Amino acid sequence: MKETLHAEWTKFRTVTSWAWLLAAAVVITAIVGAATTGSLDISRCPTPRSCPEDTTKLALTGVWFGQVAVVVLAGLMMTNEYSTKMIHSTLLATPRRFRVLAAKAGVIAVTVGVAGSLAVLASLMVARFVLHGNGFTSENGYQALTLADEPTLRAAVGTVLYLALVALLTLGIATVVRDTAGTITVVLAMLFAFPIVAQFVSDPQWSRWLGRLAPMTAGLAVQATRDLRSLPVGPWSGIGVLAAYTGGALFLGGVFLKVRDA
Repeated sequence: MKETLHAEWTKFRTVTSWAWLLAAAVVITAIVGAATTGSLDISRCPTPRSCPEDTTKLALTGVWFGQVAVVVLAGLMMTNEYSTKMIHSTLLATPRRFRVLAAKAGVIAVTVGVAGSLAVLASLMVARFVLHGNGFTSENGYQALTLADEPTLRAAVGTVLYLALVALLTLGIATVVRDTAGTITVVLAMLFAFPIVAQFVSDPQWSRWLGRLAPMTAGLAVQATRDLRSLPVGPWSGIGVLAAYTGGALFLGGVFLKVRDA
């Protein structure tokens, strides 16, 4: 397995613009988070108790956009091999196809996990500075964003886990679809279609169920640090929903990789 991991890491570094895509995920996440928190000032939140905004969640809002770069990168990791026909050499060198998929999953999960950690830390640091400048100071009764706060730590760790799961979900779907554009379309539709549809559902019960079943809405529930009872699904339960989608995609991808000709 060690040799397979090394081979997949070597091939991963040959993916077009992999470093730029990871950098884009970090930068976009931090910039959007800064812009979102920058739109909030103390006039809307005269006291912590009367403030309706979840500043931690706002700081991490950029993940909505940063994840697109993760989807593209994870998709290319598999589809690039099919477009270049390198998949034949890969399976000839490692006939155990499940091992190939497991190695790819390990490489993309660790890489995205590192980039996701940087994105989350950058987002929280920038948001902390922006919020302080907007009046969210200790003098006004507000605690600065810090990982020492348990809900904020949970949101940060959960967001990194969310990005890693999205990458693995994409890898599984890419193994089935074997086309870059098709993979990106399917994954982004899975992530964004549910929230859009939920907005047009007038029945609150059905809207809540859509939130529970939506991979992105459920997965990003982990970012919430306030009013948890209003969420359609609990923070870690939401991550579990996304993990179920991811596990299903990887299993299906493994089956297709095994039974199909390369």
